[in-house]
Amino acid sequence: MTLTAAAIYVAIVLSGALGVYLRYRQGACVLAHRERVPADFAGEVSLEDHRRAADYTLARTRLATAAIAYDAVLTVAWLTVGLAPLYAVAEQHLAPGLTRSVAVVVAVMLIGHMLELPFSLFSTFRLEAQFGFNRATPGVFVRDQLQTGALWLLLGVPLLYGLFALLRAMPDHWWLFAYAGAMVVMMAMIVIYPAIVAPLFNDFVPLADGAMKSRLESLLSKCGFESKGLFVMDASKRSAHGNAYFSGMGKAKRIVFFDTLLAKHSLEEIESILAHELGHFKLGHIRQRLLLAATLALVGFAILRWAFADGGLAAQFGLPDDPGLALIIILMAGEPALHLLSPLLSWLSRRAEFQADYFAKAIVGKEAMVGALTKLSRDNLATLTPDRLYWQFYYSHPPVGARIARLNRPAPGAAPAGVD
Repeated sequence: MTLTAAAIYVAIVLSGALGVYLRYRQGACVLAHRERVPADFAGEVSLEDHRRAADYTLARTRLATAAIAYDAVLTVAWLTVGLAPLYAVAEQHLAPGLTRSVAVVVAVMLIGHMLELPFSLFSTFRLEAQFGFNRATPGVFVRDQLQTGALWLLLGVPLLYGLFALLRAMPDHWWLFAYAGAMVVMMAMIVIYPAIVAPLFNDFVPLADGAMKSRLESLLSKCGFESKGLFVMDASKRSAHGNAYFSGMGKAKRIVFFDTLLAKHSLEEIESILAHELGHFKLGHIRQRLLLAATLALVGFAILRWAFADGGLAAQFGLPDDPGLALIIILMAGEPALHLLSPLLSWLSRRAEFQADYFAKAIVGKEAMVGALTKLSRDNLATLTPDRLYWQFYYSHPPVGARIARLNRPAPGAAPAGVD
């Protein structure tokens, strides 16, 4: 075993152990506070709702702990005993070249997805159903799986062929052209996804005329936000969770509300949720996220350049020098690295959420925002007592208690720096 291979094995195991530890902390913290509603929510959240949120969080935490341990074992198994025989089968049936490399990647992805499918089934039809969230039928679940797989193959296979063809044609500079191509695809998907991909899974209908639409359109105009319209998505056919988002670019941007969200919130609260989303737009958060994604992608392609070099990463594991194998190994080894980046990436995201909250507060006032956040937390069974280290690692949004506490402060002269 080479030093590089040993380091990757250690990183995978330690990353899995860290994930298990953090979830142990989360479970212990939530359980310790299960019997008492935090004072700031005593008038808004009942003890029964607080206990249900704790039980839901504990169930999700246990499932996530099992999934992380399973993923770590599965990854090590692929690297030690799985990839070599799979590649041997490919050698028997496919000549050396692009198709063999692509086939190996696709095979590992499909097999890996099937091996992890039991967790998705348990989460959807046992855990989410137990707490009243799941509304997906087995037919909808199977259709989603097939459509997602077909889309992945439709997009992923040509991109893999393009990547490996560039590697063969331009061995010194392929990674720069591949990076440029990836950025073009990323920008194109921002436009294509809401118009073509998302409607394959859900129905999107324009928000009905009335007081809500007039008030929300007035808010859009006030913020200088041009969009293709306000839409309602039939999220209720899969889940009772509520949410809202906007997607697309330029004048093709669209605002989407889950029907489950509209059913549970007042007009003022819906307006505050939209104002928060508009805050991300006005404060440049979307552009910042794209720049961050582009930077991480550039680093990733630079690492791939090393992994694809003669005698590169595949050889470190005693495997044939095939770019398909090297890509698989880099994807597996990249997960621990991204895990270590989680606190930084989560902090940047929480910082943006605080800023968007302040923007919404300035536009629609504090009361509507506090009411919306409290209802979202209660209706989605979000725990009010998360472990601090856990949420610093994984929460892309600040805990609801921290968000409300910030909203209750006087507006700062500058945007908040982030989580205390």
